[in-house]
Amino acid sequence: MRKGEFLALAGRLLLAVIFLASAFGKITNFEATTRYMEAHGMPGAPFFCAAAIVLEAFGAISLMLGYMVRWAAAVLVAFLVAVTWIFHSSPDQRIQLLKNLAIMGGLLQVAACGAGEISLDGRERPR
Repeated sequence: MRKGEFLALAGRLLLAVIFLASAFGKITNFEATTRYMEAHGMPGAPFFCAAAIVLEAFGAISLMLGYMVRWAAAVLVAFLVAVTWIFHSSPDQRIQLLKNLAIMGGLLQVAACGAGEISLDGRERPR
């Protein structure tokens, strides 16, 4: 096993942390999160908040395990594009916008290169 495989695993785990933390924050502050979403003109905020929790949690788990990671990364990129557009496009949200762009870059790298050998996806490939 090459050093790069450990780096790929570390990268996936680090990307997963922000999605797990975000899902946990939404779960523990559901009412405040839905109010924030409604303040940004989001219709059906409770539904979309619950959907975001599911997307972030399953996306993070997929990244950690390296299972169906290309699909998960692509879905998380699409999710971040929408989130960034709706919530982080104003000038006072510049750092959040740039953070999301950086995360999208990491996810696109995962989508392009896959999970690596230290993953459930990697175990399915013939060696």
